[in-house]
Amino acid sequence: MRMKHRIAVENSLTPIRDFLSEKGYNVDNIDFSKEYSKGMDKYDAVVVTGLSENFLGVEDTNTKAVVIDAKGLTTEQVYGRLEGGLQ
Repeated sequence: MRMKHRIAVENSLTPIRDFLSEKGYNVDNIDFSKEYSKGMDKYDAVVVTGLSENFLGVEDTNTKAVVIDAKGLTTEQVYGRLEGGLQ
C-alpha cells in the first residue's frame, strides 16, 4: 500500500484539493497570503497558482516538497504532475 503523501493546496484551488483528497492524499488548505515557509517541510508537495509561487518564496525555503504551479492546468494535469513528482 502506498504511503499517503501530505499536500498543501492554495485556498483558491478547491476543485484540485477535493480531487486529490478523493485520490487518497492528505490535503491541507493553505492561505498563502500568510507566512507559511517555516511549516512547509511537513509537506511532500505544494500546489499554488502562479501568483503565489514567487510571492511566498516557496522555492527558496528549505523543503523537499515538489512545487506545482496549477495556473492553466486542469485538475487531472495537476494530479499527473504530482504523481510524477512524488515517484
